[in-house]
Amino acid sequence: MGQALLKEVPKVKEWPHFSGEGEYDHIEFIRGIDMIKKDFELPDRLVTARFNTLFTKSAHRWYIKLRQAHGHKGGLGGKPK
Repeated sequence: MGQALLKEVPKVKEWPHFSGEGEYDHIEFIRGIDMIKKDFELPDRLVTARFNTLFTKSAHRWYIKLRQAHGHKGGLGGKPK
């Protein structure tokens, strides 16, 4: 992926976020992420690296526990958003 195309990728705050609480639609969240991934030809690792920010509240706590359970390290500190 070229630097020029990477600069066109929306900032993370403009991506869909997912809390996993209340009346949520996880399908719409997935579709939104998939659209950005396809539109900007993003590799999986670039998308998954943003999950720590895209998941909030209950979803963020779940994600942190999942990462810890599977031995992933780095960038996972802090309180749920």
